[in-house]
Amino acid sequence: MDAWTGHDVPTLPDSPARSPLRLYDTARASAQPSTPAGSATMYVCGITPYDATHLGHAATMITFDLVNRMWRDLGNDVRYVQNVTDIDDPLLERAERDGEDWIVLAMRETALFREDMEALRIIPPAHYVGAVESIPRIVEHVVELVGKGAAYQLGDGTGDVYFDISAAPRFGYESHLSRDEMTVLSAERGGDPDRAGKRDPLDPLLWRGARDGEPVWDGGEVGPGRPGWHIECATIALRLLGDTIDVQGGGSDLLYPHHECSAAHAEVLTGAEPFAAHYVHAGMIGLDGEKMSKSRGNLVFVSRLRGDGVDPMAVRLGLLSGHYRADRDWTDDVLKQGQSRLARWREASAAPSGPSGAGLLAAVREALADDLDAPAALSLVDAWAEAALAGVGDDIGAPELMTRTVDALLGVRL
Repeated sequence: MDAWTGHDVPTLPDSPARSPLRLYDTARASAQPSTPAGSATMYVCGITPYDATHLGHAATMITFDLVNRMWRDLGNDVRYVQNVTDIDDPLLERAERDGEDWIVLAMRETALFREDMEALRIIPPAHYVGAVESIPRIVEHVVELVGKGAAYQLGDGTGDVYFDISAAPRFGYESHLSRDEMTVLSAERGGDPDRAGKRDPLDPLLWRGARDGEPVWDGGEVGPGRPGWHIECATIALRLLGDTIDVQGGGSDLLYPHHECSAAHAEVLTGAEPFAAHYVHAGMIGLDGEKMSKSRGNLVFVSRLRGDGVDPMAVRLGLLSGHYRADRDWTDDVLKQGQSRLARWREASAAPSGPSGAGLLAAVREALADDLDAPAALSLVDAWAEAALAGVGDDIGAPELMTRTVDALLGVRL
């Protein structure tokens, strides 16, 4: 599967005594330095393509775009992989509801997602991989887990295969949730804790046996069916990035069960742990004080904003104005602030001179190195812009370096 078209990222001059990137690791419940040995590896969970890209998706992708940009600026080669869950229950349910072929639906929404990512200037992943194209390798992993005694097939004739969480003694180390909390979230987020015949209510589905009217693939020793959600990401990451990675990323709603289970699958398959040096989670985006969700019908779509003539850079700035780990609201005021900030920065970038460009670059780098503190970085650029427009500073190269800084590190093109 092809990703979207990328763009040139400016190369910036070095700053003295630079700090490493510190990221909050959910498993360790603290910000820790990210110091990749060799290539930096990152796996970010992508969309299930049954609807357009909403601002929650955009905020998550912008978060990990900042990680990508910071690593690159620090001199790391970045191996970034993102998946598309192009076969799953929500996709099939939406296709049935709308009387549409699920393949056509997935292809259309994936194409729209690519357009939105390109408009938001997200650096594309090196590998953009669908679940469907990964099924042969997923089957191999399911069979391997069964062979290890870490998975089992239900005896009810469905052909469903479940992962046995007792095979992962540290299960729960990433999310730090109680069993009761896990049970509730499992039921809310695609799990089936009440399913009869499971060894443990929290055991996640690895392989769904064939059902009438559903697409089906050859499952080899486990029989025909289709993959579960968590094994998809474990398989893609292991194949393309190796036994362990530097960052596993996604929205905070993926922490449990998705990230907890996919990490457990990977660790049992390889024996290497932790699967990720950092488990990084972006906060949720609400709308005018309410949770943004499909059921509420209050999703704000990037494509709709673009269709209304909103500059994607203003959208990006609006989403960067809150810290990535915080749950936060999208409002008309947030958008207006983003539009005003973008206009002010563009005006300042054309100033004849300004305060030290090197000083601004060093300060923005330090802000972002502190767990991606984008709000602090934006405030630094704001202050520089106001000073430049007031005629303060005699660095004639500063406006050009400021323009390159916000492009390279914040992904905002002026």
